[in-house]
Amino acid sequence: MHDLEPYYGWRDFYIASEDPKSIFFEREYSEFEFTHQIYNHLIHPQWDSIESQTLFIKILFVEYDEGYAFIELIGEWNDLLYNDIMILKREIADSMIQEGVTKFILIGENILNFHSSDDCYYEEWFEDVQAENGWIALINFRDHVLEDMMSANIDHYFLCGGNLQEVDWRTYRPEVLFQRILSHVTRRIG
Repeated sequence: MHDLEPYYGWRDFYIASEDPKSIFFEREYSEFEFTHQIYNHLIHPQWDSIESQTLFIKILFVEYDEGYAFIELIGEWNDLLYNDIMILKREIADSMIQEGVTKFILIGENILNFHSSDDCYYEEWFEDVQAENGWIALINFRDHVLEDMMSANIDHYFLCGGNLQEVDWRTYRPEVLFQRILSHVTRRIG
């Protein structure tokens, strides 16, 4: 897992540690010192800790004027033991919503497992963004992770599956990818 770096191809467009509106503003990173781990597996030092033992993120891009953000995830999304959704909602989403972000694209190809608890924070996040015509889209999550989310009945808070399941997202600039995802979302909602 230490070889899995967050995507760095959009660093010419956005860097969270250089964004004064980001909770990661002025965070310094090491390229060589591995300080974070998921269970007994070290992870690349460029991932950002959200104070979860199993879930780490990287805010890849935020467009405040248009109100959207791309967030890449790695690890195990574990609500049962660590209440990861509460941390993700309170520490990340709430601060971004205050800055006008209402459309969240979560990239989950590096999420290995999902363990559910209740749906309170999912419902709250959904209601917060829906009030502003926003949404939360999941792209490239593993099939078994989406199945676990469906079993927990939280998938209705997200736009997921179908064309959002196999997006070759690294080949696009962020604004172009957002427009492609927006067209899928618009067809589903509309």
